[in-house]
Amino acid sequence: MNSDNLFDGHTPMMRQYLAIKAEHPDILLFYRMGDFYEMFYDDAKRAAQLLDISLTKRGKSNGEPIPMAGIPYHAAESYLARLVEKGESVAICEQMGDPATAKGPVERKVIRIVTPGTITDDALLDDRQDNLLVSICQHQQLFGLAWFDIGSGQFVINQFEGEDQLSAELQRLNPAELLYPDTFTYEALIEQRRGLRRRGEWEFDTETAIQLLNQQFGTQHLDGFGVSQYPVALAAAGCLLSYVKDTQRTSLPHLRSIKVEQSQNYIQLDAATRRNLELTQNLSGGHEHTLSSVMDRCVTAMGSRLLKRWLHQPITDRQTLMERQQAIQQILNENLGEALQPLLRQIGDIERVIARLALKSARPRDLVRLRNTFTQLPLIQPILSEHQDPKLQALAQAMSEYPELLNLLERAIIENPPVLIRDGGVIAPGYHEELDEWRSLSSGASDYLTQIEQRERDLTGINTLKLGYNKVHGYYIEVSRAQSHLVPEYYTRRQTLKNMERYIIPELKKYEDRVLSSQGKALALEKRLYDELLDQLQPSIADLQRTSDALAELDVLSNLAERAETLNYHRPILDQSEHIMIEQGRHPVIEQTSHHPFIANTTQLDQSQRLLVITGPNMGGKSTFMRQTALIVLLAHIGSFVPANTANIGYVDRIFTRIGASDDLASGRSTFMVEMTETANILHNATRHSLVLMDEIGRGTSTYDGLSLAWACAEKLAQIGAMTLFATHYFELTELADTLEFGANIHLDAVEHQDTIAFMHQVQSGAANKSYGLQVAALAGIPGDVIRLAKIKLQRLEQSEPLSAPHTSSETPQQASLSLDPLPVHPVIEKLAAIHPDNLTPREALELIYALKAQLD
Repeated sequence: MNSDNLFDGHTPMMRQYLAIKAEHPDILLFYRMGDFYEMFYDDAKRAAQLLDISLTKRGKSNGEPIPMAGIPYHAAESYLARLVEKGESVAICEQMGDPATAKGPVERKVIRIVTPGTITDDALLDDRQDNLLVSICQHQQLFGLAWFDIGSGQFVINQFEGEDQLSAELQRLNPAELLYPDTFTYEALIEQRRGLRRRGEWEFDTETAIQLLNQQFGTQHLDGFGVSQYPVALAAAGCLLSYVKDTQRTSLPHLRSIKVEQSQNYIQLDAATRRNLELTQNLSGGHEHTLSSVMDRCVTAMGSRLLKRWLHQPITDRQTLMERQQAIQQILNENLGEALQPLLRQIGDIERVIARLALKSARPRDLVRLRNTFTQLPLIQPILSEHQDPKLQALAQAMSEYPELLNLLERAIIENPPVLIRDGGVIAPGYHEELDEWRSLSSGASDYLTQIEQRERDLTGINTLKLGYNKVHGYYIEVSRAQSHLVPEYYTRRQTLKNMERYIIPELKKYEDRVLSSQGKALALEKRLYDELLDQLQPSIADLQRTSDALAELDVLSNLAERAETLNYHRPILDQSEHIMIEQGRHPVIEQTSHHPFIANTTQLDQSQRLLVITGPNMGGKSTFMRQTALIVLLAHIGSFVPANTANIGYVDRIFTRIGASDDLASGRSTFMVEMTETANILHNATRHSLVLMDEIGRGTSTYDGLSLAWACAEKLAQIGAMTLFATHYFELTELADTLEFGANIHLDAVEHQDTIAFMHQVQSGAANKSYGLQVAALAGIPGDVIRLAKIKLQRLEQSEPLSAPHTSSETPQQASLSLDPLPVHPVIEKLAAIHPDNLTPREALELIYALKAQLD
């Protein structure tokens, strides 16, 4: 059946709309009609719900009313931002022809597709967060992953085994949009993700991917990129590249290479660890009280994004870390931050400006930011070059100067241009002679119009007569209603107002046609000159990207120097040993958010003690102490100084944290199941070089089961040799220090005074002498009678046989029972229970009180 027959009965315009919509069935279509983007049928209903706009009707087509919703085209960005935030994609369909000359519907076509992972407009993006498009592919137990940042041109692949690694990567990248094949069998890992896009399996073909990539990079093979041995990852990359090309409808000159992330180059962090350490997002989903909220004082948005990438991907390369440390030290020693940061602040987010330039979607104010950058570079480079630090010199060399481009932009763009080129007034006077002539013709009207106004006033004798102009009605002669009877016959009425009449005369109409023609020609010429200007900047994109990368890294290093000085951080020592020695370490976040002075503590993990069993009361600071150790190690591995008096940190390959848990009801997993799943991941993947934080293992089950599991896990970690901080309320585990060669006990102490408790937050050697659970419960507001009853039960329990180490034989120990015999009733209570107060005289009641008091005494 001919496809045209499908649209029989519809108007020509609706046939055009339906044909374009058929090419984009699953996403919203913004169909340009004059000053509006219109949506019809199901798109209109959906948009009305998503955007809270009016749903109307536009006549009939094929005999049925047409549901319609629309938005002003000049306000489209704000609506697009709301849709993108909800994970929606939108096809932008523009008018390509001139409605005045078109026969039938004006030509229209989709010029781009706005998707959450491919947006570049400032108004649609969080400037301090990466906005990544990610593609995943699966071959049996092997996963391929590719990610692309359209705002920077970074294109990266990774290939690995196991769903735990995939979960960790998605937690790190936090994609705005995620592509996956329709045959993907691990949907439970991604179903909570935003921007999910199911793609056909044929889009993940490795051979097709290799052809697409070679075409993009202008190469014959990919061996030069070192990616040929990762076929599953390349399949994911091919789907991603095809998707980007389809949505952008333009070339991608800033996508110039592809690289592989080698896992051995980074400290591995699983999903639970990233979540528990609250690197860039807290446990509630916000960004307050996170490591990045304390560490990020970057003055550019691109520096802020780079810092967050560093925090999520600490490196193991000692040479790179030493170079960063030395650069930070040099900035501190020479006080370079005060000179650099004001200059960097003038640069702005040129990383994303360059991306828009590559896509030819850069706006006039983007070019102003680029021009400002060109003026700052000659001031920044000497500051870096005059020092012998190799990192700072390398950054200076990566920053080219652009005197020709600076001169071009200074000549071409006015000082403060409008937001959009479509409004005109962007190209500077003197840049193009023909444009100046058209502008002169359209703007040189004032003298001529003044002459007409004065002449007509004299001829008619109408003293209220005056000339005016608006965009709707053009030029007009305005006369008050009271004097309209004096208007000559050659005046033609153009508009009637409440107290005024507006007219046009042949001479003024002729002038109007001439002026409007010149304005249209000036605007068309200005748009063409602007496009040519973007073309002139295209050959410099690669150099500009290198400059942008260097400026972002300089911003991060300058920021880390400022943080070190302001927060009293010190330079750590990194080596290849097997120890972590932190003297007087502090939690970088809590010390900034607490209203009380932070108590610093020392961490020692070495050959003599690789498993520290940590005891002490709840709220005593065990979790804080453990987390601060991990965060100090992580900060050291981005090259930062750390919150400690001294820190000597050996080789670390992974950081694991099992701290706290909650139900995962969506997956049908209880708190205990989540706890055991995270523990299993640690026990399977930890090595001798891993830092492991374990908090309260086994508390989600019965006493003996929990104690046995905790004991066995601790012994397994000791057997692996991992550097482990093992917090527990099972005091029986303190015996591990005596049974394990590398075990030791430490505790956080508290001081008890009557029924209250004061937490000292000070780490001390040895095991805690009690848990202070009842005192903490009292502080939490548990009713006093419940606390008193708990004390009685505690006394009974403490008189029973103490728990010892778990049985190692096959015999199953009897479960501990917490049920007790009924408490004995005090004689006074028995006597009170037998009394009937209404039967007592006042004297008898008083005598009874004295008797009971005596009995108590």
